[in-house]
Amino acid sequence: MKQERVNEEQLQPYWPLVKEMTAGREVTWLNGQKLHTYDADLPITIEDMKEAHARLRRFAPFLAHVFPETKEAGGVIESPFMEIPSMKEYLEKKHGTILEGGLYLKADHLLPVAGSVKARGGMYEVLKYAENIAMQHNLLLTEEDYSKLATDEMKTFFSNYSLAVGSTGNLGLSIGMTGAALGFQTTVHMSADAKEWKKKRLRDKGVTVIEYEEDYSQAVEEGRRMSARTKNSFFIDDEHSKELFVGYSTAALRLQKQLQEQQIIIDENHPLIVYLPCGVGGAPGGIFAGLKRVFGEHVYGFFAEPVQAPCMLLGLLTGLHDQIAVQDVGIDLRTEADGLAVGRPSSFVGKAVAPHLDGIFTVSDDKLFVYLHQMNELEGERLEPSALAGMEGPVRAKMSGWLDKQFTSSQRQNAIHLVWSTGGSLVPEKEMSAMIKKGKQLQS
Repeated sequence: MKQERVNEEQLQPYWPLVKEMTAGREVTWLNGQKLHTYDADLPITIEDMKEAHARLRRFAPFLAHVFPETKEAGGVIESPFMEIPSMKEYLEKKHGTILEGGLYLKADHLLPVAGSVKARGGMYEVLKYAENIAMQHNLLLTEEDYSKLATDEMKTFFSNYSLAVGSTGNLGLSIGMTGAALGFQTTVHMSADAKEWKKKRLRDKGVTVIEYEEDYSQAVEEGRRMSARTKNSFFIDDEHSKELFVGYSTAALRLQKQLQEQQIIIDENHPLIVYLPCGVGGAPGGIFAGLKRVFGEHVYGFFAEPVQAPCMLLGLLTGLHDQIAVQDVGIDLRTEADGLAVGRPSSFVGKAVAPHLDGIFTVSDDKLFVYLHQMNELEGERLEPSALAGMEGPVRAKMSGWLDKQFTSSQRQNAIHLVWSTGGSLVPEKEMSAMIKKGKQLQS
């Protein structure tokens, strides 16, 4: 459905910041809508998260069978939690400041199969759908070994059903790889900014890829329309899906376990501050909602967006959510952070996080490449540009005055600053080398 164009009168109260955004400048916005006391009014419950966690456990034997890279971990799709002290030193030197507390990375660029944060939500929704229809046809019981889903008989059964999704790249990979492994007829509607190697990887697995000259929103709209006309077709909707949201939220339960294993405490005097790259909002929204359920008032969060695609910031700032797009204010949506190249935010996510999120900041493409180079050089981690969006988060939180206002000196010293990465491990070597080289050149 086509949206009404926003008029300038609606934007007048927010114009100073919008003007900075339209001029292509980096901005930091602190969320005045945040509730001063913790409110558990979120679209998911801890029970939803535990149910999703249990479902992923049931599917572990199947995943270990069809995706050999998960066999060693027993079919568990998870990423490391690691400290990045050298990157912290670099950020301090670059910005001429001291970052109190520790700097860590939740390395979702290393998630197996899809190589990105989208593995969590995308794979989960496909697996839940497969489980539901198999059970409806009396082909599966929860107490059975789910590796039976990898048989030719089951693949033939699933081939009678179709999956579709609109994507800028990584969600399409997640759903395409999982759908193909189960035997679904899978179609990914990809926006113009999606990388060629992602399209090729999907086609090599037998997934149909339909390309659009327009942006992400058009790919989603067309995908939804075509799916509605196709028999036995299920459209996975990144803008409105609660199941994707729940799948992403399971990251909080996994992180809680990793923190416990490393004897890292999260409480009033040891706050957890998370910096999440944001596109349409599903992945960061689901992760942050999950973290709120697990850690309550002791977790704080910032979303990070490209200067040329600040859709969630625009939606939250104005309160218009999906009734406004970055194109409405003259921002052209041209960014190398393809996973974040979204012009219109999810209203479902925006309304869910508005009372809880601490802020949003934007970052230039040039910085993404510089940080990409530095992460490879200093920490040996290879990320794609969109995965670096949150890296400057602790600096922004400090330089905006938010950290000093929010915490005591003791709390700042004990803080865990967690940058959430999104994708990168599946990027072809030639492309990754070119991006590292570009980052090095931009730094000098």
